[in-house]
Amino acid sequence: MDNKVGIALSGGGIRGVAHLGVLKALNEAGIYPSMVAGSSAGAIAGAFYCSGFTPDQIFELIRTTNFIKLLKPAISWKGILKMDSVENLYEKYLAPNDFSKLKIPLVVAATNLSKARVAYFDKGEIIKPLMASTCIPGLFDPISIDEELYIDGGILNNMPIDPLEGHCDFIIGVNCNHLTEVDTVPNMKKLIERTVIMAMNCNVYNRRPKCDFFIEPLSLASFSAFDIKRAGEIYDSGYKATLTYLEKNKPLSELGKFEAKG
Repeated sequence: MDNKVGIALSGGGIRGVAHLGVLKALNEAGIYPSMVAGSSAGAIAGAFYCSGFTPDQIFELIRTTNFIKLLKPAISWKGILKMDSVENLYEKYLAPNDFSKLKIPLVVAATNLSKARVAYFDKGEIIKPLMASTCIPGLFDPISIDEELYIDGGILNNMPIDPLEGHCDFIIGVNCNHLTEVDTVPNMKKLIERTVIMAMNCNVYNRRPKCDFFIEPLSLASFSAFDIKRAGEIYDSGYKATLTYLEKNKPLSELGKFEAKG
């Protein structure tokens, strides 16, 4: 009987491109997920991957599409940007807009701002929950779903292992937010970014014991969450880190061989 493999993908801004490199290396090793869960950038990678795009195809789409240019100013107190054009992009590539039509089951994590708790979406339309999961508070207008407001899934669960439990034999957690030790923080921007990542990593590391395998490319610490010009390097970092992880973790490699034969 085939083992069911679940993969949880963290948020992390443009560093989430590393998830594509991770998926590419796993696929080359014969490891394909039976189920995917993601927050924020991990939700984007998961949605396109579960729709049938290969990691290389998704990366090419990101490389040739400047998401920043698709954002429009939001005339409201809630945020300074809105996602109208990004929504149009999702409608183009994620049709039909329905979780049940995906090739691989997907769970998208978002934060219910109205009820102050995490929410998991796996039924109905994909695009609104995806927009909610990536809605950085203060930067974007909150997303309204069924008259409730939602924001970035990483606020409360930046690596959604929970929806995979009980449905998968093995769970792989992937975190793209490794931090190195520093002596100084040079400016306010770096201070805010590091503080936010520390908070998100706290809820990631609390869930790490639930993972059978945990992949965290250490080289990603040198990239900013908005370092879109270095997307190629980030993609390679995820790929190379996973190749190294596979070499050092034979149980995962053997799982790949088993899956390939199955």
